Amino acid sequence: MSGHGQTAAPPLPLGDRVAERVAERQSQIVLGVDPDPSRLWPAAREAARADGEPLVRAGRAVAAHCRLLLDAAGGECVAVKFQVACFERLGAPGWAALSDAIGAARDRGLLVIADAKRGDIDISARAYGQAFFGGSEGPFGPLPGLGADLLTANPLLGRDSIAALLSEARPAGGGLFVLVRTSNPGAADVQDLQLASGETVSDALAALVTDLGRDHVGVHGLSDIGAVTGATAPQHLERLREAMPHAVMLLPGIGAQGASGEGLEAAFAPGPAGGLVSASRAIVYAADARGGGDPAAAARAEAARLRELVWNLYA
Repeated sequence: MSGHGQTAAPPLPLGDRVAERVAERQSQIVLGVDPDPSRLWPAAREAARADGEPLVRAGRAVAAHCRLLLDAAGGECVAVKFQVACFERLGAPGWAALSDAIGAARDRGLLVIADAKRGDIDISARAYGQAFFGGSEGPFGPLPGLGADLLTANPLLGRDSIAALLSEARPAGGGLFVLVRTSNPGAADVQDLQLASGETVSDALAALVTDLGRDHVGVHGLSDIGAVTGATAPQHLERLREAMPHAVMLLPGIGAQGASGEGLEAAFAPGPAGGLVSASRAIVYAADARGGGDPAAAARAEAARLRELVWNLYA
């Protein structure tokens, strides 16, 4: 409630929030956070020196690492993508670290992408949606979710699995990034297969994205259902953009997976927010690529370089 007898204004449509945040920050860079307890920044490892069980100490160090990384590179980015599996492997302390990191990202004005690639039948999908978005009401009172803005989703269980996730995302003003043509080498094993209709699996998934998002396109021409379309395979982008004219494309694969950030013009056909370029290890371990030095300064410099590169090419 915003006051007695008044209800809070509905959240701004997700596509419009993405477009306005990109314009405000003049950035299309997504900071990928995939914390590996064996490769945390030295300052973060200091947080694990206190007493405690190994998982608790590791969770504390991961949370510190995330905050240090957000402080260093977050200002050059429009969003942060947390690889949920890297937190889940630490059990409850890892989930607590993820919750802390999401709160820290939101405090810094970043959109939050939970990279969990969830996909299940309706009852499970709704539970996943409640966990990652706005939570739920129960006999014990409100059960808050993590407060993500976007969740990556695996669509291979079909339309109903995606619709169930959307039923939880949309009331919270959130949305999805559906896996359409991913960045890994094995993507071709399934996603490039030709169906009896003559289209590929990726083409069919793109059509599903467009169909489920067509009634939720904002004033900036973007819907609340985006697509994961790897920057490592830019030859697919023009065809997929034609099939998904209103989808924000999440473009992973810059740096460690080999993509350069060039050749992505089709993703940005709707405007500067039509594509979000994700970089993880290229930013986090930029100091290693430079032969050492301060990891925070190197991460900030690499994020700034990528922001300028992509903005100058596609804004």
